[in-house]
Amino acid sequence: MSKKVKYYYDPESLAYRIISPKKRKKFGYALLFLVASALFGFLCFVVLMNTPYFETPKDKIQAREIENLKLSYALLNKKIEDIDQVASDLEERDNNLYRVYFNSSPISNEKRRGIIDRKRYKELEGFNNSELVINTSEKVDAISKALAVQSKSLDEILKLAKAKDKLLSAVPAIQPVKNEDLKHMASGFGYRTDPFTKARKMHEGMDFTAKTGTPIYATGDGVVKSADNSLSGYGNHIEINHGFGYLTLYAHLSKYKVRPGQRVKRGDIIGYVGSTGRSQAPHLHYEVHKDGKVVNPINFYYGNISAAEYVAISKIANQENQSLD
Repeated sequence: MSKKVKYYYDPESLAYRIISPKKRKKFGYALLFLVASALFGFLCFVVLMNTPYFETPKDKIQAREIENLKLSYALLNKKIEDIDQVASDLEERDNNLYRVYFNSSPISNEKRRGIIDRKRYKELEGFNNSELVINTSEKVDAISKALAVQSKSLDEILKLAKAKDKLLSAVPAIQPVKNEDLKHMASGFGYRTDPFTKARKMHEGMDFTAKTGTPIYATGDGVVKSADNSLSGYGNHIEINHGFGYLTLYAHLSKYKVRPGQRVKRGDIIGYVGSTGRSQAPHLHYEVHKDGKVVNPINFYYGNISAAEYVAISKIANQENQSLD
């Protein structure tokens, strides 16, 4: 096939002449074509790389797996939040209902949840989603610890529930001297005037005046811890350990009717009123201790007095008068 020849009409010579293109122009056309082709190819590459319609099968599988992982993480996070809410509800009921009912100290949030040491997640660092994975692991560990503490607490509550009858019998719930044997309730719990120094000081029990030899009763079931005169100022005294953190003390006795280690029931006669030790007149000094701290005995006289008697005793006990010891 012969090469095409192009002509043009020359009006001066009134003849057709052959068109001979210059080599430089040919080169320019060729270069322009190459540049245009390269730009078109680059644009096509960019479009293919960023347009989902041109994803490879491998890209589609990876994208599907990423979406599945995102969905799984969202579901997992929702489950963690639900479990955490349930655990928090259990903790609130445990502290404010169960442990209150069984007279047990609440568990602090620090003990339940604690502080998680982030060093334990060091092997999870250095990845694209390290912070996400570490935060999730931290949540799971905190909930796991809280559930372990709660499980132990419920075991304790179960034991207390089984021992409820023992608890009710052990709590010091009656007056240590019968109403008919009392002359009057001389002094209550709180700051009172000391009969010897006349100084104002804390009176850690209640004084019941009665004749020497008047029977004294155990106010709750327990074991006699001591029956001697080893405590300064108390004279002949008896201590009863009732369990569950309760201890009662009966002081200034004329004589004992129990010995250390002996088990007693509420209402048993354990000794008799006297005026031994640092005492101004025959009376019984009576104290109640809970978890090592003295508490007001008047809060425990619900076992053998009426509401009217309680009000009358409370009125006398709150008078800041002179104690008998």
